[in-house]
Parts: sequence; C-alpha cells; structure tokens
Amino acid sequence: MEVTIQPYKYKAYNAKGRPIRGVVSAANEVDLYNQLQGAGMELVSCTPVSAKTGGGIALFRPKVKVRDLIQFFMHLQQMQGAGVPMLESLADVRDSAENQTLKDIMTDVHRNVSDGSSLSEALAAYPKVFSNLYISLIQAGEETGDLELSYTQLIIYLKWLDEMQSKIKKATRYPTILLVTVILTITVMMGYVVPEIVGFIKNLGQELPFYTTALMSTSEFFQEFWWAILSAPILAAIGYKVVRKNSEGFAYQMDTLWLRFPIAGPLIRKISIARYAQTFGALFSSGIDVLNCLRSAQQTVTNLALLEALDVVQSQVQSGSPLSTAFGASGEFPTMVTRMIKIGEESGNLTPVLNQVSEFYTKDVDEAVQGLITMIEPMLTLLLGVMILWIAVAVFGPIYSSFENIDF
Repeated sequence: MEVTIQPYKYKAYNAKGRPIRGVVSAANEVDLYNQLQGAGMELVSCTPVSAKTGGGIALFRPKVKVRDLIQFFMHLQQMQGAGVPMLESLADVRDSAENQTLKDIMTDVHRNVSDGSSLSEALAAYPKVFSNLYISLIQAGEETGDLELSYTQLIIYLKWLDEMQSKIKKATRYPTILLVTVILTITVMMGYVVPEIVGFIKNLGQELPFYTTALMSTSEFFQEFWWAILSAPILAAIGYKVVRKNSEGFAYQMDTLWLRFPIAGPLIRKISIARYAQTFGALFSSGIDVLNCLRSAQQTVTNLALLEALDVVQSQVQSGSPLSTAFGASGEFPTMVTRMIKIGEESGNLTPVLNQVSEFYTKDVDEAVQGLITMIEPMLTLLLGVMILWIAVAVFGPIYSSFENIDF
C-alpha cells in the first residue's frame, strides 16, 4: 500500500517550553507526532495542508537569504566551539531561527541527524538552500573532525557573497530606475504635454519645419502605441529569458557577446573571477583536493563562455597539467591571475594567493560599478535634455516665425 506524504501545519512546544510553529511533511498525524518527538518537541495541534492551499503557502513562504545562512553557520560555529553536542546545537538553531522556512528545514535536519544521518547528508536534502559548495565544506569538516573550521570558511565566504550581491544589485538597480524614469518622462511628455501644444501650432496656419512635423508624428505615435512602448522592454526581457532557457546555442552566443561589450564584459568577467577565486580558496583551504575544488567552484560561474573555459581547465588539470598552465591555456583569464596562481603553486601558498586574487577583483568590481553608475547617469540625463530641447525648439520655433510675419 502506497503511503501518501503531505504537509502538516503544526504547533508544538520545545524542551524549554517555547511555542514552535511550522510545516512538516508526514504520512499522517502519528508520523508527524513521532517526527516532532524525535526532534525534541511536543505536538499541540496540527492541520493538514491541502494541495491547493499548500501551493499558496509554498509560494509565499519566506526565502532563505544569504544573511539567514550567515546567522545559521555562526550559531553552529559558536555551539561547536563551546563543545555543545550536534543535536542540541541543531535544536537550538531550529528554535531560534527567525526565518520560518529555515525553521521547518531544521526540524527535518534535526530528525534525520538523530536517525543516524550525517549533517552533510541531512543538509544535502535541501539543494536549493544548501548548495554543493556548502555540503563539500561540511563533508571536509566531518572527515577531518574540524567542523568549526568548515563553519568559519562558510561564514567568510557567505559574508563575501553577501557583499558581492549588494554590489551587483547596486550596479543594476540604479541604472534601471533612471532608465525607467526617463522612459516614463518621455512617454508622458509625448503622450500628454506635446499634444496640448501641437493644437496651438496647427492653428498658426504656416508651413512647419521638419523637426516640428517629426515631433508631431512622434507624439501621435506615442498616443496610439504608448502601451506597446511601455510593454516592449518587459516583453523583450521575458522573450530573452525564454529563448535563452530553451536554446543552449543562443545562450552561449549571448554570453560570449556579453563578455565583448565595452563596459558590461569586463564587469561580468571580474565578478566571475572574484566568485571563482573566493570559492576555490575556501574549498582548498579546507583540505579538499584540487579537482573537487574546481568542480564545486565552477558552479558559482553562470556565464557559459567562461564555463566552457573552466571545463578546459578541469580537463587539463585532470591530465596532469599545473593549475597555472591550465588557466593560461583557457584563454579567458587575465595573465595576472595565471601569474599569481603560478607563484602560489611554486611557494606552496595557493590559498593566500587565491584570497588575494578574490580581494583584488572584489575591489575592482566596486570601482567598475561606481564607474558604470557615474557614466550612465549623465548619459540618461543628456538623453532627457536632448528630448526637452527638441520639444522646445519644435514648439517655439514656429511661434517665433509667426511673430516675424506679423505686420505691426
């Protein structure tokens, strides 16, 4: 007989008497009770979540953010350093977690660890929250018996990742807001302001210059197709994502093209190198072998052209080539990176060198983001200024000409 697993919304009390609420999948209420008992909680009430309702709950449940994971691993690091047993540490993290999704995950993780699973195995059941990088570092700590070092490496990496994500958002958010503002301003002026003035110009009864007729035609176009102008960027973005998802060839060509753009290309490359070097350094310093470091670090790179180059690096290292030679042969990494890696290999201090590469490109990304914002702002301001100047000349030019034809 097939057992149907469904989510249950529950309320329980932990060993300290504090109320705990969450959602856990179970075969029935008895199974739910046993799961919570194994996690050190006493079930008070529960409600099965229907498929229809469950979809809504899953949709609107809070996402586990990088900062939630930083607090999670910091908590485990402190508990590990204080000599608190694993199960007690997990129970304390579960009870103190502010993110409800993470709280529910930790309920399952606590139960699985108490049933005999390792921490890495229990966390691996949630790949959308705990990536292979996190699992690899925790596995290394379990094998060496130094989980505290693994937690430390994860905290360093996650803090760096949080900072990098903030810079990427800054690089895209501000220009996007400016661009949307300019588009809306132009649309309002062409759709509402200019038509009010055009009626007066037409009544002048004189031949209009080409820049005025062009303005009138543009205004009429905006009035008729304003919905298409505003929706075109959104539809283009959606179409790009759909085609990219369904065509690997298109995605590769676009990623190659992105790398060749004057400003975006170097920025994408710097962000990818910084991520890769930081991840590789964290893994390598935890005692993971080079090939596994390459595989795990490769997952942080999203550009397909760079991923193909990293495949070349991995295959060459696997065939016995030094790491610096493999990076140089890929053709996608600056000579500074290959030189520094070579120095790290020769001196036996690869981890500090990789950290230096990551630190250098992190600062470089910050400078590039500031430069991008500094350049985009005057460009969009200039575009808006040219548009206003065009409207002014197109409107006041015919009016001024009509004054010259008046016989006083």
